[in-house]
Amino acid sequence: MKPTRASTLISIIVVAAVGAFALDAVLASRGAPTLLLSVPLGLTLAFIGVAVVLMARPVRRHARDGSGRTRRVDPLYATRVVVLAKASSIAGSLFGGFAVGLVAYLLSRAVVPSLGSTLPNAVAIGGGLVLTVCALVAERMCIAPPDDDDQDDPRNPPTPAN
Repeated sequence: MKPTRASTLISIIVVAAVGAFALDAVLASRGAPTLLLSVPLGLTLAFIGVAVVLMARPVRRHARDGSGRTRRVDPLYATRVVVLAKASSIAGSLFGGFAVGLVAYLLSRAVVPSLGSTLPNAVAIGGGLVLTVCALVAERMCIAPPDDDDQDDPRNPPTPAN
C-alpha cells in the first residue's frame, strides 16, 4: 500500500470546502438557518487522532527494535492500523474541509458573525486538522525500515510493518 499523498488530501479539503460553502449559500438563500457543527465533533476527531497514534506505537516499536525479540507484531494488526490511519487522514480532511467551507461562508457575509456560530466550526477545523496529522504520523510509524540488502535497490519502496 502506498502512503497517502498530500495532493489527495488537499483535493478532498478543497472539494469539501466548496461543497459546504455552496450548501450554506443555498440554505441561506431559502431562508433556512445555516449549518453549525458542534464542539464535541471537533474534540472527538482530535481524540480519534490520538487513538490512532497510540495504536501505531506497538508496530513502530517492533519495526525499530533491532534486539531480535521473539515477540512479534501480528501482521494483520499492522495492516489494520495502516488502513485505519489512511481512512482517518481522509476523514479528517473531509470534516476539516467541510468546516472550512462553513466558516468561509460565515466570514463572507456583510454582517460579522457571532462567536457562538463561528467557534464550533473553528473547533471542528482544528479537530479535522489534528485527526489528519495524527493519521499521517501513524501511517508513517507503520512503515518498516528497509533491510540492509534493500537499501541499494531503489525499486523496493518501504512497506508496512508485517
